[in-house]
Amino acid sequence: MNEPAREQLIPQGLRKLYQNPLASPEDVAGFRLEGEGALTFPMKRLRLESTRSAEEGQKANLVLWCPETFPGDLAVSWEFRPLKEPGLAILFFAAQGAGGKDLFDPSLPRRTGEYEQYHHGSMDAFHISYFRRMWTEERQFHTCNLRKSYGFHLVAQGADPLPDVPDMNGPYRMLVLKQGARVTFAINGLVLFTWEDDGSSYGPLLAGGRIGFRQMAPLIAEYGDLVVYGE
Repeated sequence: MNEPAREQLIPQGLRKLYQNPLASPEDVAGFRLEGEGALTFPMKRLRLESTRSAEEGQKANLVLWCPETFPGDLAVSWEFRPLKEPGLAILFFAAQGAGGKDLFDPSLPRRTGEYEQYHHGSMDAFHISYFRRMWTEERQFHTCNLRKSYGFHLVAQGADPLPDVPDMNGPYRMLVLKQGARVTFAINGLVLFTWEDDGSSYGPLLAGGRIGFRQMAPLIAEYGDLVVYGE
């Protein structure tokens, strides 16, 4: 995707802080994988998949964290293409350890990809599930969900315009904007929801933190051209 198209929804006050093509093992050398998975690059895009059987349930799921810490006001843009269903894809953002600790603080309990560790564990974060194809009801009616944790608070929902895998003809451009108390999510420039946090109903406002990609097995998906903007 060319630069103007990628940046069309980026607020003017934000500058590019981080860019990673996710095209080779060297590009993810500092990333942290929680759970058991394989990272390959057959098409010069990061291909992520679990190495455990989906029959193991939550033990087969994984999260891949970017090593950088980002400010509270930011825009996260990346390309996503699912290759195998069923499964589910999530982006974590503004992720911190409990009590304001760094997410990777060694005093925090070890995380291994099991979902409860991320919404009722020793961390706070937003997460958007933007490709939900695991369960029958998700496949019958496609939505994107924004949740806030600590807790499992569903705070916003929008339609999911992504086709199923057989009809995918290339990657889609995902965009998350977090500006103060407001969160916006868009795919290919189409805004799917905007939500404003009142700072009390679902816990205090979240500030800066880390971003991470989560997958639910047996999903296989590719990621590319990760760009983060901030002040």
